[in-house]
Amino acid sequence: MATLAQCRTALEDLAARLHTVDDDDRKRHSFDRSLSCHVPDLDVTFSGQLEDGRIVDITTEAAPKAQIRMTASSDDLVALTTGDLNFGQAWLAGRVKVEAGVRDLLKLRSML
Repeated sequence: MATLAQCRTALEDLAARLHTVDDDDRKRHSFDRSLSCHVPDLDVTFSGQLEDGRIVDITTEAAPKAQIRMTASSDDLVALTTGDLNFGQAWLAGRVKVEAGVRDLLKLRSML
């Protein structure tokens, strides 16, 4: 089981990778939404904002219900963000759950 610190680092690394996307690509695919990632084995929910193709303000403090909600185990979250686990396969296998509108899902897919 990954630790809370490893999960936070994984999300921060993902945010940093999104930050390096070419400005033109980011503007074409970007949208603003609130995000949350629940990690049941650690009993923690990370939340943040997706703004202009970047994840900002990552916190574990209580937040209102996010527009895009993901649930994954700590190990799967770390594997997803390091590229060791394919998101589509994990989602189809039920290892990752995502609650969002269809358009939001398509936008997220185009960003990653």
